[in-house]
Amino acid sequence: MANCSSNDELDRPTSTSTETPSNETPNETPTTINYADINFSNWKVTLPVDENNNGKPDEYQPDELVNFGYQTLTPVQPFMYDDTEDESLVFYTYPESSTTNSSYSRTELRELINPSNARENWTLAEGGTMKGRLKVASVSQDTNSSDEFHDVIIMQIHGIISEEDMAIHGFSGNNGPPLLKIYWKDGYIWSHKKSLVDESTSGDALLTTSNTIWTDIKRNLGYVGYDAFDFEIIASNARLSVQLNNETPYVYEDVSLDKWPFENYFKAGNYLITTDANAFSYIKYYNLYITH
Repeated sequence: MANCSSNDELDRPTSTSTETPSNETPNETPTTINYADINFSNWKVTLPVDENNNGKPDEYQPDELVNFGYQTLTPVQPFMYDDTEDESLVFYTYPESSTTNSSYSRTELRELINPSNARENWTLAEGGTMKGRLKVASVSQDTNSSDEFHDVIIMQIHGIISEEDMAIHGFSGNNGPPLLKIYWKDGYIWSHKKSLVDESTSGDALLTTSNTIWTDIKRNLGYVGYDAFDFEIIASNARLSVQLNNETPYVYEDVSLDKWPFENYFKAGNYLITTDANAFSYIKYYNLYITH
């Protein structure tokens, strides 16, 4: 398929057969199917649909996805599937069902450092690294803005209120703001990082998600178009490093990171930033790794 935007869907590939033909000589080796290098042990997936009618997007947990389990889940197959032609995992989404704190739909992986407890996450002091090779295969045209195509978030570090702060403050919800969002915008990779509007802010006010407290600072990291690229995020104590391909990493070190009060988790996949009818996006991941 050409690496361009169109209204044509990416066809689900037909898997290469691993059976040995009857007329094949004994010395010939059967064709091997290779898949994207992604270990689902610590990832759950959120889909853009609510097939079980519980009022929120459907999710599938790590124990359902590991060992190629995702290949056998009928509801998952339209949105996250293998392309054996280029050994990628395709993430497809369109505007349909959205999460409580967003207007937009996604087919996106959410890190679970403890697969049985989504409230167990990591601090910047504990740190972590996420690295992947991916590409935007196709995105719908944006006819309602100055952009040529719709924007897509491909990676994130998302904030979450710790169980300790939940107990101390009696919060009913634990949602925090996304600390870092990596966008594809008209072929360019953009980094949006949360920073304090007022760097003197302190105490309980830091735990709000309000844009009067936290705002995005934005940086263009370079052009990739529809080509495959590598991207790495390294989070550590009061420091974030983002690197596109072999370019010099861009490093954030500031008061806002030093004061960041939330725990965190990584996200990766296809988060389409539009509610326009007939919008769509296809993202391909060739590999994805996380370490702590």
